[in-house]
Amino acid sequence: VGVFRMSEAGLEPVENPSELFLAERRAGAPGSCIAPLVEGSRPMLVELQALVAPAGYGTARRTTIGLDDGRLALLLTALDRHSDVDFLSRDVYVNVAGGLRVSEPGADLALALALASSRLDVPLPADVAAFGEIGLGGEVRRVGRIDLRLREAVRLGFRRVVLPAGVEVARPAGAELIPVADVAAAVRWLRASSAVHVSANDC
Repeated sequence: VGVFRMSEAGLEPVENPSELFLAERRAGAPGSCIAPLVEGSRPMLVELQALVAPAGYGTARRTTIGLDDGRLALLLTALDRHSDVDFLSRDVYVNVAGGLRVSEPGADLALALALASSRLDVPLPADVAAFGEIGLGGEVRRVGRIDLRLREAVRLGFRRVVLPAGVEVARPAGAELIPVADVAAAVRWLRASSAVHVSANDC
């Protein structure tokens, strides 16, 4: 996969797309999670954004930019059914920052955390990234090229990575791996990390 940007001299290749896509990220805001994705053989970090708000009237809206509508519907159903986060009568908007189009199922876990973060108004820690596919039973499944995803995340300063439980992979130096078996475990970790963050700020 090639990434280019338009300059005065025409199209120029982007040597480090992860840094480009994260350049305007605002850390500490609810509804944002970083996903290490792999396109071909190239790892990229992208920011997945979610906004959950009370539905004004009628049927709740579901709007996606850069993601498949069906994938969002699956994740909302899995969260509703297999965690204590309720999206009934809520408008949901999701976006892939930077104008990318994401089709890889490895983005599921990061998007689920972004959705729960927005719904609970709980920001994810700034140094967290997440990847993993989510099934209809709410389970978090393995994806390919885990080592490549981890190296790219750690290279750009993301020291904690939420990933599928049961994965056997060498832990990069300075990184903490957070295995979760299902969406319920991911939401519990999100709540716990928020409580630790609040407690640390109170000290």
